Amino acid sequence: MGNSATLIGDRRRAALARAEAMHRHPTRRADARPMTPPPIAFYVIAVVTTVLTMLGLVMVMSATSIKEFHQGRSPWGLFNRQLLWAIVGCFGLWFAMRVPTYRWRRLVYPALLGAYGLMLLPFLDGVGSTINDASSWVILGPLNFQPSEFLKLAVVLACADVLARRQADMHDPTRTMMPVLMIALIGALLCLAQGDLGSAIVLACIVFAMAFVAGAPLLPMMAAGSVGMVGALAFVASSPRRQDRFTAFLDIAAHKDHLSYQTYQAMIAMAQGGITGSGVGRGGTKLGEFLPLAQSDFIFAVVAEELGMIGVVAVLGGFMALAYAGVQVALATHDRFHALLAGGIVCWLVVQTIINVGGVTGLLPVTGLTLPFFSTGGSSLLATLLAMGVLLNVARNVR
Repeated sequence: MGNSATLIGDRRRAALARAEAMHRHPTRRADARPMTPPPIAFYVIAVVTTVLTMLGLVMVMSATSIKEFHQGRSPWGLFNRQLLWAIVGCFGLWFAMRVPTYRWRRLVYPALLGAYGLMLLPFLDGVGSTINDASSWVILGPLNFQPSEFLKLAVVLACADVLARRQADMHDPTRTMMPVLMIALIGALLCLAQGDLGSAIVLACIVFAMAFVAGAPLLPMMAAGSVGMVGALAFVASSPRRQDRFTAFLDIAAHKDHLSYQTYQAMIAMAQGGITGSGVGRGGTKLGEFLPLAQSDFIFAVVAEELGMIGVVAVLGGFMALAYAGVQVALATHDRFHALLAGGIVCWLVVQTIINVGGVTGLLPVTGLTLPFFSTGGSSLLATLLAMGVLLNVARNVR
């Protein structure tokens, strides 16, 4: 009898200890529930991510092979590099998807500080590199990358953690808006110091979208947004060359021989694509110097020329499907941290795609942002796949 009472007491104490641990770690409680089949959004995100990554590799091969061969280099060189980054990104996606968020959530702020540190590397002699008027690249032997791509993911994670932990203080801007605005401000200033206005805009949009989803007061958000817009305009006006580049899209035909040369050639390529396109590898605009950045900022023009309107609709439809599935995941999850993660990643993907496609089509100024999944640049592809892994992690834990 005494042994039975002791056993019951031990079990009760163990149950109380587990309940207390779950109370201290709400995310762990969500991850510890019995697994059920993931929602349909999980499979949509997984399939679309796979298709866009594979199609992106095909378009990189198409955009670079002939040009590299004519310049006396291996036609497989840039493709092999992009393929290697894609393989590394797939491992990163798997890791980000499988590891429960409570295991790495405590590393969010060290990751943010590390991302800030990486943003300082381009300013070091012998390490930083300037490409297209932006000192935002790091070259370490055979490895080159753009630190701002990883900063975007770090900002999403840090802002989600702050806004999730301070849910009860959303009415107090000093407890909620100020910390996330400081996170965004430091990142944006580092991007502007590198001459990368596009990444600064994306960071600002990510933070404001996450604050809006979290329920931050609108008046402080509007005030901060106004200050940010004034700062961006001042940055553009501070350099005559930068000002000319950002206003050239207002009259592309008048600047087609210089400031709007890339955009004008991209528009020609898209017009030549027609409905069905010229076929993969058969586009002519990417050859020679017609479209020098065909494999990076302007790869969407290659897609339009070789795959036509059908390919354009399919690619943009894929991005829309990802965004829709991500929004559904954010609405379905009952964990605030997960919901903010999904919302921030969707905003990042949508804003960067809009800015890139808008620049290629002449609807927006050209900022140098890459097209997710498609543009060459291993850091962009790796960061995008890591973000998709986080989004899949959230989707598979929706109950």
